[in-house]
Amino acid sequence: MAKNRPPSPEPLTRERVLEAIRKSGGNAQKRDIARELGITAEQKKELRGILRTLEGEGALGRTGRKRYADAQALPASGVMDIVDRDTDGELLARMRGPDGLFGPAVRLAPGEASGRKGEPAVGVGDRVLAKLHRNEDGEHEARVVKRLGQSAHQVLGVFRAIKDDRGRRFGGGRVVPADRKARHDILIESQNVGDAAEGDLVLVEIIVGQNERAHGPKRGTIKEIIGKESDPRAASILAMHTHGIMPGFTPDENAQAEAAEKPTLKGRTDLRQLPLITIDPEDARDHDDAVFAAPDDEPNNKGGWRVWVAIADVSAYVTPGSALDRGAWKRGNSTYFPDRVAPMLPESLSADLCSLRENEDRACLAVEMVFDSEGKKKSHKFTRGLMRSAAKLSYEQAQAAIDGKPDEKTLPLLEPILKPLWAAYACAWKGREKRQPLEIDAPEHKIIFKDGKVVGVTRRERFDAHKLIEEFMIQANVCAAETLEQKQRPQIYRIHDRPSDEKIAALTDFLPTVDLSWSKGQSVTAARFNRILDLAQTSTNKDIINEVVLRTQSQAIYSPENIGHFGLNLARYSHFTSPIRRYADVTIHRALIRALKLGDDGATDNEEQRYEETAQHISQTERTSMAAERDATSRYISAFLADRVGATFEGRITGVTRFGLFIRLDETQADGLAPITSLGNEYWAHDETAHALVGGDSGTRFPLGMRVEVRLEEATPISGGLLFSVLTDPQPPAPGWRKSRQSKQGRGGRSDRERDTKRGKRRR
Repeated sequence: MAKNRPPSPEPLTRERVLEAIRKSGGNAQKRDIARELGITAEQKKELRGILRTLEGEGALGRTGRKRYADAQALPASGVMDIVDRDTDGELLARMRGPDGLFGPAVRLAPGEASGRKGEPAVGVGDRVLAKLHRNEDGEHEARVVKRLGQSAHQVLGVFRAIKDDRGRRFGGGRVVPADRKARHDILIESQNVGDAAEGDLVLVEIIVGQNERAHGPKRGTIKEIIGKESDPRAASILAMHTHGIMPGFTPDENAQAEAAEKPTLKGRTDLRQLPLITIDPEDARDHDDAVFAAPDDEPNNKGGWRVWVAIADVSAYVTPGSALDRGAWKRGNSTYFPDRVAPMLPESLSADLCSLRENEDRACLAVEMVFDSEGKKKSHKFTRGLMRSAAKLSYEQAQAAIDGKPDEKTLPLLEPILKPLWAAYACAWKGREKRQPLEIDAPEHKIIFKDGKVVGVTRRERFDAHKLIEEFMIQANVCAAETLEQKQRPQIYRIHDRPSDEKIAALTDFLPTVDLSWSKGQSVTAARFNRILDLAQTSTNKDIINEVVLRTQSQAIYSPENIGHFGLNLARYSHFTSPIRRYADVTIHRALIRALKLGDDGATDNEEQRYEETAQHISQTERTSMAAERDATSRYISAFLADRVGATFEGRITGVTRFGLFIRLDETQADGLAPITSLGNEYWAHDETAHALVGGDSGTRFPLGMRVEVRLEEATPISGGLLFSVLTDPQPPAPGWRKSRQSKQGRGGRSDRERDTKRGKRRR
């Protein structure tokens, strides 16, 4: 790394930061990156923000407490764990750092699996010292220097017992891995079965020994039984174990929650005269926000509105350093599965004392916001109060009342509460339209259960009631961030960086394929994306354009350093409105209590000093929860479709890779893979610019967004995997297509392995 480099006049960009890390061999500390870039003292804050954003997107990983690694770069040598085999039976390894595995999976070079002379063969579960190099195709390969022993690699799956012709069990069995990327079952010999029975969900530790052949079965020992495959909640149980989502609470947490007392007026403003109401999903079990609106009676604000947003005062019960606080910090957030919730807080708090239940006194932290007639926020004020919800409504109920179909409950609320709320929302929406936040249409789907089984998948309707609550929550979050900045107090922001240059370039290449364009050289703003989305409204490719624009965006993360929120088009933004289910909001509540002197249970010095660590931690727990939720949903949908193998479905190509097409079904929004070997007897090349698979002989294409009919060939509920074959003919060649030399190198199917002598030309 460079030392004492003079300050650089160039602007600090994510591309320069990544290049600096790559120059260091793909692994560097923050101070080394700063030296290499020659940044000024004023740019250090900006550098921290860029590093956090890159880490949040997965472009960087941590290999130590203060050391960053390019996710696509690896050190020249290091300790690696052999984690799996690919579809060709070749071993895959990942680098091991102080905080666990990092970086992409790397294949072992040819011949490495057989071991050194006099040493046993290397297999899944081994830990090795290895050197890395790039082959002629530019891919990383690992060469084993020394076998270091077993890595205690563990696999989650379903136990299948060996049975005789009469169905009687004898001997051992096998475990079918829950990870859809795993290609081989694990053999369990009789002495290693333990108490496992047919259909048990088990945790298996891989056994590595001299008897493992290069392409033979992996062997394992059952270490733990975690449930039954027949359990209606099996998909969620698997997802929780796979991603380390903690079920239940410690005795200390439960004891502290049970000892919590109902709130009183002591130290609080009485807000019970305000007819605040909650509007939530029909099946919501906790209610952490309530709203009320009335016209502003100030003469100098004609046409303006006053809006109150009251949020459950979770910080009154989850005090700094307590058992509840430690547990909530560790979980980071609640995780919502299709059939259950893994809550951040015990139910006696999340569904009772910290839930704004109808007609019950509850502690709250409320903000009163004043808007002018054009929807611009003029002022706001926070209050720590005692409230009583006047009504609990669902989104459907509230919307039906506004649409002229009130029920017995909403009829008396219509004039005094609901109509003023909608009028205030219409006013605030004017300000939103001027702000021009990103307006991506990302439909959500709901899985329907009956007697513990999936019986259907429906698209969630989105009403103005949803948008009303969303907009008022956004405004309250802005108020929290602004207040803490005004009081010069530290806080954890919710930040969202602009899309990277690489993603913008990919979008620029894609849009002409759907008859749209992105003008180069213009500034990247949310409004520009909205113009693309508006043009897509009348396009048959509307859904795929929305998805590609969504994929172009960076991932929002938490950080004590503010860079603004690109998607919402806001200069400052912090999460304040959901403290029951997000630890980030708890920190903001405490920060406000300290800044505004609303009690002696606000943020402590120690807590503020840990904001950077907390922000990184809760950004990670959020990503973990999202992955667990996706996995559980995939498994439930796969179970729903398991008895429809052989049926045909309409869908759309949502992903194009060198090994096949990802298809999303219209009916269930389920995602599955159509392998390249199922597309016909032709060499299919991946055209990254056109986002298409192109036939080497014919030039016909399967592009991103193409509508297709598919047949379901396989559904595996344990992993959530779906395999399709495409029944629709490919599209004609693109104008100007010419047959390439590469098309002569092989045809679709596994017979290519005899033709392709170079590893990089195998189609996996």
